[in-house]
Amino acid sequence: MKKEILSGNEAIARGAFEAGVKVASAYPGTPSTEILENIIHYRSINSSWAPNEKVALEVVIGASFGGARAVACMKHVGVNVAADPLFTLSYTGVGGGLLLVVADDPEMHSSQDEQDSRNYAKFVKVPMLEPADSFECKEFTRLAFELSEQFDTPVMLRSCTRISHGKSIVELGEPVTGLPEPKLVKNPAKLVMLPGNARVRHPLVEERVVNLGRHGDSWEINREEYRSADIGIICAGVTYQYVREALPEASTLKLGMVYPLPKGKIQEFAAKVKRLFVVEELDPFIEEQVKAMGIAVTGKEIISLCGELSPGRIRKAFSDAGIICIPENNPLQTEAIPMRPPNMCPGCPHRGLFYELSRLGAYVTGDIGCYTLGFMPPLNAMDTCVCMGASISNASGIVRALPPEEQRRVVAVIGDSTFLHTGLNSLMEMAWNQSPATVVILDNRITAMTGRQENPASGFTLSGEVAPEVKIPDLCKALGIRHVQIVDPYDLDATFKVLKQEMDRSEPSVVITNRPCCLIKGDGRFKADDVLFVDQDSCTGCRACLRIGCPAIEWQPAPDGKKGKAYIDPLLCTGCTVCQQLCKFDAIGRLK
Repeated sequence: MKKEILSGNEAIARGAFEAGVKVASAYPGTPSTEILENIIHYRSINSSWAPNEKVALEVVIGASFGGARAVACMKHVGVNVAADPLFTLSYTGVGGGLLLVVADDPEMHSSQDEQDSRNYAKFVKVPMLEPADSFECKEFTRLAFELSEQFDTPVMLRSCTRISHGKSIVELGEPVTGLPEPKLVKNPAKLVMLPGNARVRHPLVEERVVNLGRHGDSWEINREEYRSADIGIICAGVTYQYVREALPEASTLKLGMVYPLPKGKIQEFAAKVKRLFVVEELDPFIEEQVKAMGIAVTGKEIISLCGELSPGRIRKAFSDAGIICIPENNPLQTEAIPMRPPNMCPGCPHRGLFYELSRLGAYVTGDIGCYTLGFMPPLNAMDTCVCMGASISNASGIVRALPPEEQRRVVAVIGDSTFLHTGLNSLMEMAWNQSPATVVILDNRITAMTGRQENPASGFTLSGEVAPEVKIPDLCKALGIRHVQIVDPYDLDATFKVLKQEMDRSEPSVVITNRPCCLIKGDGRFKADDVLFVDQDSCTGCRACLRIGCPAIEWQPAPDGKKGKAYIDPLLCTGCTVCQQLCKFDAIGRLK
């Protein structure tokens, strides 16, 4: 059998292919993005980006109702957007097998919260599988579709940042054969969730949860590993790997299905160890259910509720609690990793826009995307950030609470992909209720922060085919915005003038910046001849060029202790000219 080293995301994509999936849909979100980007390589699967996670799930629900196996992928906060159809899907059940892959982000490497998606499985009353490595990512994906069809239920598969991006050996198999051909089957009593039908379906959901728990008692993906009887640990997913490294002598109950729990297996395991622990990241999800069974167990008394775990953190927790002793010649692992604060790329078109908003003293309601980094110094130009699409709604609410002289300072910023994700309804509300705030749509022609994926305004599909292109200016006007201006964010004077003009209005208005992401291949890319340099003889050391926080600009102290001077790294500079416009001494010019 052929073996490859795959990331968890690559393995999930492979598992979908081997499971005979016909339709896949997603909205990009780290750490889940690469799943669909790898599924696209399997031509037997119709895969596409959706405008948001709710739409992605509804697309695969439709495919499932049509009899095909289907998968939707998203990060943890995307499940919030998709929750509406997800809850009802639990009642309707499926046609072809349906899998929802959710990638959590403990430690918030690229997220605004540490949401624990296991709670959704319990809330929605659907099974959730949690793989511990890439091998299990592929195998559990295949098993998920079998489970889905066996129990007439959607299935959730939970990954996390370390599983999604970590790599391990995977055995490749052949796609399943003999699956039923997709076809339309009318069954309105099952699929039309009017109250009368839903009342009939609810008891079936409750019965399904009980049956799934019994199934878990004998399912091989939930397994006991007996070593020392002194310590027994219940764990799942990546924490199983940490436990095995940190506490190699401990017995483990490794759960592959984290909801519903295999209560019989847990009782059996608890009876065979002297002390029982649950090691899990984020919420005490397993711990609370084990305690509700009347079993004495220790968990969050010693394990942190916040952040991700690691072998070092687990060993320290058990050592600090006096449960294990760390020999002097085997010290606890240190985690002295230097901080690397995020920054917008050199040449990012958002940088000049934020500089001018800061100059204007704007109160900026922000959104999710690269431009969230406008919060960072030295720009310091973002004041709120809640969730996808919230910038416009927040601005609309803030101006209603302020006196007229303060209203005009409020500016919402939102990217093109986020605007199409959930900003549309917010702008509709702002126009409808005439909230006098300014909205800046940062149209960089791509979904940039998650790796430059296409969106409905980019003009291309996931597979690179030319597609109808949403015209954002026309869309804003259709929603009722009378004043829409387009500006080049690399032109600082023009940007300042347009922003000031629109902020002075007593009605809602929109400004659209029109420079593509500098990392997009093709149009919009700078050339080698565009690189800038600092004339050291003309530089006065005023530091004006440092106010935009461009990574290409360095400060070099003078060796004699006098005032230092700026230096532009030619390997990083894109030649956007924003720093050149800030220099009042003509010290910045073209390298060639």
